[in-house]
Amino acid sequence: MHKAYRVNGQKVQALAGVSLRAAAGTFVTIIGPSGCGKSTLFSIICGLQQPDRGEIHFDGVTVRERAGTVGYMPQRDLLMPWRRVLDNVILGPEVRGDDTAAARREARELLPLFGLEGFADSYPAALSGGMRQRAALLRTFLCQKDVMLLDEPFGALDAITRNSLQRWLLHVWQRFRHTILFITHDVEEAVFLSDYVHVLTPRPGRVRLELDIPLPRPRAREVVFSPEFAALKQQLLDALTNG
Repeated sequence: MHKAYRVNGQKVQALAGVSLRAAAGTFVTIIGPSGCGKSTLFSIICGLQQPDRGEIHFDGVTVRERAGTVGYMPQRDLLMPWRRVLDNVILGPEVRGDDTAAARREARELLPLFGLEGFADSYPAALSGGMRQRAALLRTFLCQKDVMLLDEPFGALDAITRNSLQRWLLHVWQRFRHTILFITHDVEEAVFLSDYVHVLTPRPGRVRLELDIPLPRPRAREVVFSPEFAALKQQLLDALTNG
């Protein structure tokens, strides 16, 4: 995958030969320094942009018109402040023209799993940061796509809330087994959540390392204190800091 932009008349190469694969039902994380093209890659995968060179394959088939083929959760929750939680989370089915009554029933059934029971009729301003992220993730789940792109969903949260949501996300993922592509700057988060981690180089982004994370699942938080976890974390740190 190759992608360049024009900035003040100068060509800026964002991606230069990124190749990666995500098997069905796996949790794949992408890490790298700021500006290395992680969000650009997601924008291409979900169809908001087209690459200069390269192809995206779903189930082995090249797909050029990708809008609507994956669920995408950007860094900010982007909840609409004038809509109640229930109306926010059913936005995907509503835009597609699906049966909104059925979407509301499904959303109400999932509210407890997403830690939002009792908040269906609340406005986003009444939610904590963690609750807003869970609402945004429920909205992404209700798009009913097999592949989900999560761009630093916990980046703006405090450490305690972040750790809690990491465990919760694994619980939800293990129940539904979507294929997840996840961006983070947190190396420990990458190891804790993932089956595989891809490390990108500084711009222009290339894959420097693809690391298998063979830690057993389901994962308890205590795994972060194990020697195996520490060794995997160090490999990622070395790949990020050594060129």
